[in-house]
Amino acid sequence: MKFLSSTLFLYIFTVIVWGSTWFTIEYQLGVVPHEYSSFYRFALASLLLFAYCFYKKLNLNFNLKHHLWMALLGLTLFCLNYLMVYEAQEYLTSAMASVIFSSVLIVNIFNSWLFFKTPINKEVIIGAVIGLVGILLIFWKDIGDFSFANKTLYGLIIALIGVLAASIGNMVSVQTQKYQLPVMQMNAYAMGYGALLSLLIGLVQNKTLSYDTAPAYSISMLYLSLFGSVLAFGAYLTLLRRIGIHKATYVVVMFPAVALLISTFFEGFVWTWPIAIGIVLIGVGNLFVVNRKDLVKEES
Repeated sequence: MKFLSSTLFLYIFTVIVWGSTWFTIEYQLGVVPHEYSSFYRFALASLLLFAYCFYKKLNLNFNLKHHLWMALLGLTLFCLNYLMVYEAQEYLTSAMASVIFSSVLIVNIFNSWLFFKTPINKEVIIGAVIGLVGILLIFWKDIGDFSFANKTLYGLIIALIGVLAASIGNMVSVQTQKYQLPVMQMNAYAMGYGALLSLLIGLVQNKTLSYDTAPAYSISMLYLSLFGSVLAFGAYLTLLRRIGIHKATYVVVMFPAVALLISTFFEGFVWTWPIAIGIVLIGVGNLFVVNRKDLVKEES
């Protein structure tokens, strides 16, 4: 269907899937070192992408410069970023982690201006601020419970490092556009590089290579690999190329709302007026950042 390739579908799909991954990551914690969980996730994702590329007979031949850029993308977006996310969620709730990660929108705007001299559109800033205020309202209680006397501060710092790594990964993705690297093949290599780097980091630290045989671990890993990595990252990086980094990364402001809905059904999250108002503010901010012309744009 034509709708499945539309920008609107890609946007909604990415928001829903990434919004659900924060809850899913909880099942990856506790037994297997984070480095190896990240390795399993992106190694499987890479294999799935390569299988698709072989099936479709897509070109997989790239020069050394291209591989260096894809390795850098793997290091930032599919290795360091997720090592920090997994580590942070040991000390923060999934809701708090998703809120902190939504700040990547602001970091992207600054880095895009810093590295590419991209003008900062007034509507983008207004929409981002409104959306982030909505996020703060939704999780105001979590923020109010923050304490410097416990390990929450450590979790916050780690999460912010992850935000920086993710933003740099976004900048790398934008840079690869000048080489016209196809998203599918680029992700296959980048996720493979990210997986190998995560494995190497774990081995260098002398962490025991292990696997959790509990069904919940395998099922969550499969979901994170196929939906959270292969499909959602493919959709997101396609959005980056279609509507620009500022508007595409507003996905990151939206997915905490999805995480909230999941928490309502599966964790008994209690709704309040600040939460309801926050959801409305996110929607208003979305109208500022993503206009109709961008959303209905089809892949040329």
